[in-house]
Amino acid sequence: MASIWKQHLSAEDLNTRAIGSMMEHLDIRFTEVGDDFLRGTMPVDSRTLQPHGLLHGGASVVLAETLGSTAAMLCLDPERSFCVGVEVNANHVRAVTAGKVTGTTRPVYLGRQLHVWAINIRDDAGQLTSVSRLTVAVMEQN
Repeated sequence: MASIWKQHLSAEDLNTRAIGSMMEHLDIRFTEVGDDFLRGTMPVDSRTLQPHGLLHGGASVVLAETLGSTAAMLCLDPERSFCVGVEVNANHVRAVTAGKVTGTTRPVYLGRQLHVWAINIRDDAGQLTSVSRLTVAVMEQN
């Protein structure tokens, strides 16, 4: 399979770019850049739990949007275009109380003006915990 990426950055390159961002605060880490997917992890700890001791749904959405928007960016030539989030939705299907979660994003649609990305988040046992979809608009650089 041919790679979908126009920018060829490693997971470590992406992690370095995240220094000083929300990703650093939540310890979101990119772990793998495949030919058609991007994967990353986030700990389930005091930074990401809600008061009842469960992974906060908003933290899951931050992981999902981070993965999807970064993947969309990798599909673009930065000299010509950039992307902005338009809509994100999430269904939280299983509670997580400890460990880490791993998200994987793959494109649903890669158009000239719009991208749609699916993000599945799983717990340490590999069980699905959240399903998200992110839509980004592709904008031309001025």
